[in-house]
Amino acid sequence: MPEKMLVVDDEPDLESLIRQRFRKKIRDGEYDFVFAKNGLEALARLLEHKDIGVILSDINMPEMDGLTLLAKLNELRNPALRTVIVSAYGDMDNIRTAMNRGAYDFVTKPVDFLDLEKTIEKTINELELIRNSIKEHDKLLAIQYDLDTARNIQMAILPKQFPPFPERSEFEIFASMEPAKEVGGDMFDFFLLDDDRLGFVIGDVSGKGVPAAIFMAVSRTLIRATALKGVSPDECLTYVNSLLCRESVASMFVTVFYGIFDFKTGELNYSNGGHNPPYILSSTGELHKVELTGGLPLGVVEGFLFKNNVIQLKPGDIIFTFTDGVTEAMDPDSELYSEEKLESFLKEKYLLSNTALVQETFVDVHNYAKGALQSDDITVMAVKFNEV
Repeated sequence: MPEKMLVVDDEPDLESLIRQRFRKKIRDGEYDFVFAKNGLEALARLLEHKDIGVILSDINMPEMDGLTLLAKLNELRNPALRTVIVSAYGDMDNIRTAMNRGAYDFVTKPVDFLDLEKTIEKTINELELIRNSIKEHDKLLAIQYDLDTARNIQMAILPKQFPPFPERSEFEIFASMEPAKEVGGDMFDFFLLDDDRLGFVIGDVSGKGVPAAIFMAVSRTLIRATALKGVSPDECLTYVNSLLCRESVASMFVTVFYGIFDFKTGELNYSNGGHNPPYILSSTGELHKVELTGGLPLGVVEGFLFKNNVIQLKPGDIIFTFTDGVTEAMDPDSELYSEEKLESFLKEKYLLSNTALVQETFVDVHNYAKGALQSDDITVMAVKFNEV
């Protein structure tokens, strides 16, 4: 697109001189000129031509002079508009006033067209820098809007009420998620399958922003709907994986740990789809990592058959689940929090209540990070088997 300029001057011959001098650039589509006889006409032209970037204005004109026009232009607060004053050399006091009022540059009369051409080129280069800055600013605003949207999607779908089943004394459950600045796709969910069994899920979607948040919402909905049919964890993950493989976009996937806890017998039936293995923390401080079941993340390989495993819990045991945002949290020196530090923390804090254990995990991670921004969501969910 040509650079559109507004020439404001009451000299009758100036329009033809401008068109003659810049005829090649006009013909080549580099420049386009609009003309006005005074400040009032100039304001009208600006309303008609929103894409004007450069104004060449005389100072002494009837109806509205160039200094008054400058004051009106300042009121527009348009950062992508630059004014060059064109006035007689003897009018230096007014030129100085114009510069103080925001004029970008000046050219003296009689006009030296070589000097005018160089001034126009310099002004256009300045405008290009400003326009690029505005574009970058707009991109940042759009990214921030996307991040806010993703965060809202993510937080809206997660359970918020704790305790969720206050009438049940056989178990406790508490979970919390802290979204990163770049919002990932962490999720957690839980639901009663019947009078004796609790289903609980934790997952982590690949990617960031709105796509990850939407994929998380879809994955969570599919897992919950399938699980509530009463199928085993391996059957649930196998079925949801087949659906996600067919519909997955941009090669997204989700790691998932799905467990069914029978709080009458203490039996934990689970399947792991490529997720960080949970820990079992006993009431005496013993810590055991839950054995993997050889599963892949969901949405990677269609037709993959997930496997189940069963372990027996004792009253007082806590099933501690988390996403890699915990172990991969970094301090200012980019050193990871690590599984080893998490294990040490859990062994040290085994006497805490279920809720306090989750909350103190976040405190410990934050203390380790020392204010360093984290690139991934941090999610923790703990289920405690109570002795009734």
